[in-house]
Amino acid sequence: MGANVFDRTAGPVGPDGAVGPAGAVKPMRRRRLPLVGLLVLPLLGGLVPVLAAPGTAQAASGCSGRPAKTVEFSTGELRVYKSRAHACAVTVAKKPGKRRTMSVTLQARGGRAVSDKGSYTKMAGPVTVNALNRCVRATGAIGKKSVSTGWILC
Repeated sequence: MGANVFDRTAGPVGPDGAVGPAGAVKPMRRRRLPLVGLLVLPLLGGLVPVLAAPGTAQAASGCSGRPAKTVEFSTGELRVYKSRAHACAVTVAKKPGKRRTMSVTLQARGGRAVSDKGSYTKMAGPVTVNALNRCVRATGAIGKKSVSTGWILC
């Protein structure tokens, strides 16, 4: 037989399983957002990245992991990041805007070097290598100025 939708002691059973007095099944009400709320929420969502704190590592880097080493030089800086199994590096210009030659190279000990070289306005990279229990070295250049880390994260 079908499901019993009437409880003999208390009355009809509602769709949510609630039992009420005879003939008192209340319809479920939906809560609706006003039209203004539907328009304002996407606008606020678009402002969140604009209101984020400037100068955070995430804003200028495409690398994941924790910052491991930063080496500054006259035209920019070389940033190396380390996660559990990977190392990542970027070269970031001190004064972005003007297109110039930038490069970043990262090598794990015993592996091949990975590099990114081109004409960029803000940064070169990110480049990533597998570096689980291995030392890495990084080199970054902007224009004619360059910097190298030597073997790090050993």
